Amino acid sequence: MSGFEPFDKALHKAHVWLNDIAAEMGEGTTRQQAYAAMRAMLHALRDRLTVDEAAQLAAQLPVLVRGIYFEGWDPTKTPLKVRHRDEFIRLVRDYLGKTDNVDPALAAKAVFATLRKHVTQGEIEDVLSELPGEIRELLAV
Repeated sequence: MSGFEPFDKALHKAHVWLNDIAAEMGEGTTRQQAYAAMRAMLHALRDRLTVDEAAQLAAQLPVLVRGIYFEGWDPTKTPLKVRHRDEFIRLVRDYLGKTDNVDPALAAKAVFATLRKHVTQGEIEDVLSELPGEIRELLAV
């Protein structure tokens, strides 16, 4: 810990999210895998949402998670026209890059389950309303 309370609180909240994601992904999931899953899924989701909805979701994320969410974002290229389950999984896989042993569908489900735990129900409903049925079904828990 840094000894600077705002930073320590932000780091603690990020660790809570990583722990929740790792628990959702299953026993043996490392912090690195949980981080890769979180980053990949948040980027895929962000890029599929409208700019307004992406910003509204970001407002409810912890500060360090919000930084990861916005990292490298070009809002002029969103929303992506990803309409099918397989396309969304492919997008998550692309953002995972060379991360070993992370299933993109499991990553998507685990991160969304964590979002459900920490973000208001109204915001979750808003996010889901912007997604096509196949992607909503993938993320249903």
